[in-house]
Amino acid sequence: MRLIFSLLTYAGITYGGWSAYQHIPQVREIAQKTLNKSDFCTLEIRYTADEIMRVNKDQLLKGNGYSYLEPQLLYYPYVLMDVKYSKDRATTTEGTLLWGLTDGEMITNTTTWEKTHGFEDCLLSKADKNDFKVIKALVENSGAIDREKLYNHFNVDHDILDDWIDSCREKKLIVISGNKFRLHFAAPRIEIQPTTLLNQALVSQPAKYSSKVNKQYSPSQIGKLAQIAFGGDFTIRKSTEVFLPVYRIGIQNPDGSTRSVYVNALNGKLTSLR
Repeated sequence: MRLIFSLLTYAGITYGGWSAYQHIPQVREIAQKTLNKSDFCTLEIRYTADEIMRVNKDQLLKGNGYSYLEPQLLYYPYVLMDVKYSKDRATTTEGTLLWGLTDGEMITNTTTWEKTHGFEDCLLSKADKNDFKVIKALVENSGAIDREKLYNHFNVDHDILDDWIDSCREKKLIVISGNKFRLHFAAPRIEIQPTTLLNQALVSQPAKYSSKVNKQYSPSQIGKLAQIAFGGDFTIRKSTEVFLPVYRIGIQNPDGSTRSVYVNALNGKLTSLR
């Protein structure tokens, strides 16, 4: 009897775990991370730390008494998504989308490492689809618009639009400036096609001795935001966690203090990644 009870308990736990893996993204993410500890997927390193330090010596070492410390290779987490969306009413486009899990912004071009600005604000404020409607209306009008023009922009009752406006103001996404509403983040860049120009190869790296930067956002959070931002025709077909190699180069100053700069190992450029 005890053996039967043990087998039934084991079967129940196994079924429950498999069901959770299939239907709960967070559980699947943890399981995949546990099973894939031996290696992980990264963008390929194209510049060595020695090359970067040599090329940027005049910029980074300001004079006598300044010296380099031992560089460290860090890996910044991103989610790589295979997506499809409607480019216009007659065309469906398939593409690849790379999104940062530390800064909450989407990469538009991996060669230049250009990225969006404003999506992290939307993540932090938990913006919904109506918030995005108002934000995009302001973006289309150079970031600011008066109430009457905003009313004319939407084919909805004024009371409904007032609720949308109040939601954006409460979430600190827009503010009143004079007689206009304006976006509460500088230089917005969110009204773009949901695709990344990905020109670099993906490679596998051993997990041993690799320093990964902690995620600030989960792939499921990013996926939910992308779905809201890009509309009902946007679909994520598959997502994979990948990493960007970044050198942290320490510099010792003549007074003994130190500072660090971060360099994208993919394009050799200084970066503001945090």
